[in-house]
Amino acid sequence: MIKSAEDLVLMREAGRLLAQVFTMLDSTVSAGQSTLELDRAVEAFIRNELQSRPASLGQYDYPFSINTSINEVVCHGMPDAKAVLKDGDIVNIDITLEKGGFIADSSKMYLIGSVSPKARRLVEKTFEAMWAGIQQVKPGARLGDIGHAIQSHAQANGYSVVREYCGHGIGREMHEEPQILHVGRPGTGMLLREGMVFTIEPMLNQGSAKVRSLKDGWTVVTRDNSLSAQWEHTVAVTTDGYEVLTLQASAK
Repeated sequence: MIKSAEDLVLMREAGRLLAQVFTMLDSTVSAGQSTLELDRAVEAFIRNELQSRPASLGQYDYPFSINTSINEVVCHGMPDAKAVLKDGDIVNIDITLEKGGFIADSSKMYLIGSVSPKARRLVEKTFEAMWAGIQQVKPGARLGDIGHAIQSHAQANGYSVVREYCGHGIGREMHEEPQILHVGRPGTGMLLREGMVFTIEPMLNQGSAKVRSLKDGWTVVTRDNSLSAQWEHTVAVTTDGYEVLTLQASAK
């Protein structure tokens, strides 16, 4: 669970490379593209440009390199040639990358064309909720502090928090301990220690928090068909706070 200084050097590099994938996508994602096209572009970029491995491909028998979750899809949306992005869509693109034996994990929302004010607000407040959670990270804080900050921000803005899915420890394996819940009570849960690395990845819904899974066994959607948004970063606990390992250079 605790990463050494040497481990963190490698994790920092994996995170830096993953951030470059999103920088590439920033100038790529647009209306008229299929999510399968995006998957192929990301796989080629990770392999050929970054000399890295798309860690999701083959993980738990998942057949793609990315997840593409559009509108009411909460998470784990599968790329599809028939799923073509259109004006007004919001889409979460979730990507993992392995380099040097360590994995980085991040996701980002993209707004396609002219997006409704309600959809834009959901995306913005979900981003803020993620950062509210990240800003709780420091040695001596507790996991409940992260969940409480996210839950409080979401509910104050009229959104529900999906509870079936959570953040997770990460390192040589994609999913390690501990689980990082996006709801919680302050001062409860595991104590954070320097060297821990995990993801914070809240999913907020416009309507009910209830979700259901589709027959493909992967795609999760809101039960009431309301919009959902998610953001994710890989975060390390430092001596006196946190370091976001997957932050894009332009966001620093």
